[in-house]
Parts: sequence; C-alpha cells; structure tokens
Amino acid sequence: MKSFSMNERKTFFLNGEEFFSSKRLTLFDIITYFKYNSAILVLEYNNFICPRENWNNIWINHKDKIEIVTIVGGG
Repeated sequence: MKSFSMNERKTFFLNGEEFFSSKRLTLFDIITYFKYNSAILVLEYNNFICPRENWNNIWINHKDKIEIVTIVGGG
C-alpha cells in the first residue's frame, strides 16, 4: 500500500460525495470542518461503524469512504 506525503492529494468520499485534500486529516478533522454536531451522529468508516473514541486516531487515506448519519428527534 502506498503511503502519502503531506503534499500528495488524496481523494475521499463523504456521504457519497467526492472530496480532495492534500492535508493529513483525521475523522475528527472532517467532522469539525463540516460542522457536524458530534453528539448526535453515527460515523461509518470504510463500511464499519467507528466508535467516537477513535475519531482522533484514524487518518483519512486515499479513496476512503465515510458516511455520517445525524440523529434527528421528533414526534
């Protein structure tokens, strides 16, 4: 598997939409950048539910797939 330097552009997918970054990002960086409320979401990373305590330790790699589902209450 090829590793990326800080200046190489990576493609990743967030909720099916393609994004590009040349910065090294964690899942937490993505959540913060897109202003998700972390208290009310479920995050799937490459087809696996990712526990909240791991978000700061998982680095985005080329062609990663991230799905974020927000929980909405109502009645």
